[in-house]
Amino acid sequence: MGVNPDLFLRVSGRPWDPIRFLRMSHSFRRFLRDNGLSLTLAALFLLLILGQILVGWQHYNAENAAHSAPAVGLPAYLTTGAFGEAVFENWESEFLQMAAYVILTACFIQRGSAESKDPEAPARDDDLAAQAVQPGAPGVLRWGPVWRALYARSLGIALGLLFMISFFLHWTQSARVAAQDAIEHGAIPPTTIGYLTDPQLWFESFQNWQSEFLSTAVLVILSIYLQQRESPESKGVAEPHSQTGD
Repeated sequence: MGVNPDLFLRVSGRPWDPIRFLRMSHSFRRFLRDNGLSLTLAALFLLLILGQILVGWQHYNAENAAHSAPAVGLPAYLTTGAFGEAVFENWESEFLQMAAYVILTACFIQRGSAESKDPEAPARDDDLAAQAVQPGAPGVLRWGPVWRALYARSLGIALGLLFMISFFLHWTQSARVAAQDAIEHGAIPPTTIGYLTDPQLWFESFQNWQSEFLSTAVLVILSIYLQQRESPESKGVAEPHSQTGD
């Protein structure tokens, strides 16, 4: 299918240049190829959180109707504690899983697992000061030992901070829900600080945390014996079970 030069001129405001068009097309295809994983994950996230919003809104209004409370519009639902609690309760557990995974795999090994570093391989980041002067090394490595130490652990730190932020938001939104429920039942609503000792908050957290560590342990162990062709999370299909790392 060809490109209409007149249409291109009307849309872009520039004369038709087939060479420039081909370069732009190539750059766009390369961008999609180089960022396909992130773009796919982002698209799935947006699709699924939209689904959560819509069905959560319907569920919230159904609960309101059962308690003779008025229905709320979609924008108002997005500001409720019920929505915030549901979202951040799950984000919290995911960021905990990722932070723990990144840090624990730096400290421990599992022989035969594709998810473990190889105990026989030489240390990769022993002399960061020397590596800092290598071509292409991040400039932060030349800022001094403190910055090198922080940058060398920046992924775990960032994921840990995201976990703490998500936990804070889960805690405060769950406290809002608990206070609203208490008022509706004629009880004294808990304070936000007091809710930190409420079993409900920790039940919500622990039920998610344990599942994250279970699924991570299952992946670590199954990757010893099972493979997924072309995945960096798997060993080569013909690698022996004793092979450690991908």
